[in-house]
Amino acid sequence: MPAFLEKKLKARYGAKSAIPYKVMNSLGYMRGNKETPAGAAAQAKHDRDMSLAEFTKHTKARKR
Repeated sequence: MPAFLEKKLKARYGAKSAIPYKVMNSLGYMRGNKETPAGAAAQAKHDRDMSLAEFTKHTKARKR
């Protein structure tokens, strides 16, 4: 399951709430307790975007 989304949803709805999993099921990122290919793709995209953001943050700092 997309860990970044699970963390966000648990922070919003509570750690013991079932809502984060219901949201991920409705978005198609999970089916039951299994991650779907869409969930794996969402996590991979998040990881790529975050590494790119970290890279651009460091390069902008050097250019100044």
